[in-house]
Amino acid sequence: MLDHRLAKPALPPCTVVLGAGFVGGAAADAIEAAGGRVERIGRAQTDLLAEGADEFLAEQLRPDDVLVVTCAETPCEDGESLVRNIAMMNTVIAALKRQPVAHVIYVSSDAVYKDRAEPLTEADCAEPGSLHGIMHLARERLLLEAGGPPLGILRPVPAYGAKDPHNAYGPNRFRRLALDGRDITLVGEGEERRDHVLVEDLGELIRRMVMHRSTGVLNAATGEVHSYREVAEMVASRIRLRIMIKGTARPDGMAYAASRSFNPSATFHAFPDFRYTSLAEGLAKVHRQVTAG
Repeated sequence: MLDHRLAKPALPPCTVVLGAGFVGGAAADAIEAAGGRVERIGRAQTDLLAEGADEFLAEQLRPDDVLVVTCAETPCEDGESLVRNIAMMNTVIAALKRQPVAHVIYVSSDAVYKDRAEPLTEADCAEPGSLHGIMHLARERLLLEAGGPPLGILRPVPAYGAKDPHNAYGPNRFRRLALDGRDITLVGEGEERRDHVLVEDLGELIRRMVMHRSTGVLNAATGEVHSYREVAEMVASRIRLRIMIKGTARPDGMAYAASRSFNPSATFHAFPDFRYTSLAEGLAKVHRQVTAG
């Protein structure tokens, strides 16, 4: 659950978005649309693994800033990537020790939870079943143990949107394949059921957390789950091409993961007037965005 340190929301003098790519870019866009000043720091500005990166980052910060941390090497699938991701967070923490800020928001992942049939809440224990989840949970703990500025943690389910750079399995990859007139190939029969969130909704949630200086943990999830086959069918239905959706044999040793669903009530408790975009509406919006140009 979130605790709003500002009952009356107010923009900070500046929000520094570290890793202003897909999710970070959506957050920056939402804050700027609300009239806020944003400093975007991506890989073009600094390599968080480089010597002196903590000094550079500290020089970009001011005591009354809010820092939004979205940078990560994803997906984290091996030990080397895990080590690099931890090193990146250590750079952020070192910078904050040099120059503390008023508030920090860390964008984590729903992968910190294990799969289960019953909807998860913020009160459930984080038990990651993947290196990606372990990475994010470790970074959360590093920030908490550092005892730095007040911290808000957002744990989103996989995001989709027109500007996605990762082409991850799910709505983003399915859309690209369908628009290219290529068949959609599922893992197994696409039985896994997952929640997906529109990236603009994440940007809006981050904006609200910035303006309220929110601390604590919030899961960003619509509460709506669909199998990957259902997602593929929804994507294909919007394309005026004949698209086949094909099941495959699962790779050796790859287990079937049933479901990971969430109860979104904490979002509505924190932000009563907020509503998530349904997957059907979100896919339609993204389709319009990518085909308009």
